[in-house]
Amino acid sequence: MLRLALKMLYGDVAKFVMLLGGLTFCSLLMTQQSGVFCGLMLWTTSTLRNVRAPIWVCDAKVEQINEVVPLRDVEVSRVRSVEGVDWAVPLYWGMIQARLQNGTFQPIQLTGLDSATMVGRPVKMTAGDIDDLRLPNAVIVDQLALKKFKRKGYDLKVGDTFEINDKEARVVGICHADQSFLGQPYVYTTYERALEYAPRQRKMLSFILVKPKDNVSEAEVVQRIRKIPGLSAYTEAELTNRTIDWYIKYTGIPISFGTVVLLGAIVGIAIAGQTFYLFVHENVRHLAALKAMGASGTLLAEMVFLQAFSVGVAGYGLGTGLTSIFGSIFMKVGEPPFYLPWQVLAFVGAVIVLICLFSASIGLLKVLRAEPAVVFR
Repeated sequence: MLRLALKMLYGDVAKFVMLLGGLTFCSLLMTQQSGVFCGLMLWTTSTLRNVRAPIWVCDAKVEQINEVVPLRDVEVSRVRSVEGVDWAVPLYWGMIQARLQNGTFQPIQLTGLDSATMVGRPVKMTAGDIDDLRLPNAVIVDQLALKKFKRKGYDLKVGDTFEINDKEARVVGICHADQSFLGQPYVYTTYERALEYAPRQRKMLSFILVKPKDNVSEAEVVQRIRKIPGLSAYTEAELTNRTIDWYIKYTGIPISFGTVVLLGAIVGIAIAGQTFYLFVHENVRHLAALKAMGASGTLLAEMVFLQAFSVGVAGYGLGTGLTSIFGSIFMKVGEPPFYLPWQVLAFVGAVIVLICLFSASIGLLKVLRAEPAVVFR
């Protein structure tokens, strides 16, 4: 009987295609938009992944990683004196204008690393040597800088120069860095040189990167540093979650993408529910005949739910498959951002299940209310 239910479903090609198309579109829309949203949230924390450190120390008023409140240089010594700290190094991070040789300007995210330890160095170098960063006027640019500079008519390569705040910057290496939410390239140099490039102000220190000793946990060191007046400390995971929470709470990004996802679910419910109801309505004579032949309500319910969920599984698979194709294209191009964790797939799958349950329930009511005598009318 279950095989007969599938034959009835596949036999009505028009209704089957409409059901499949509606659920595929619903799955594609929800998965794709959720993937772009997760990609945007991943962009907001790119600095944490590009400059790796177990503990980040900042001003107590800082709410997320892309917000910089400068500190005094003396704070580095105060953090180093905290019990359980293995090392603590300064980090400069700020937005500044770079001037190309053809006269055009390009905003960059200048990152100044401790010259002695190079803590926070680029994870992946594609050209050049990280040690060359200690040479005079040396900088390392990421892959986005090559794209941005080329778009403005300057084909940047190792050995070329440009200006930062009217001072020469010579490219000694090219690295791969995660793109940021601000959309500007990362440029690495030493901390001392970053202070020369940046506009002068009384406080210049952006963050302090800290590593606890081997026998001390990160949480213990964080709590000890927080006792220093005016400072706060977070583990990398804590600051990542804090940054994402800030963007979710104080920007319109979740509402924008959530609205699209909700519309996708509503469209799926409307199309699938209406189409499946029409499908059952046209086949009610056949189902009533089975009922007259002794088929129980449970068996008829199994047939209806099998029809609904077989289309749901196919639509979910096609939708997520198309999303994966689009996502791979987005990741090669670099924009828009795209990240598809398993939680998104589970969420979309749950929504598809609910849509199938709703559609099947509508059709099932029609079947259960049908009188066996309808087959003789």
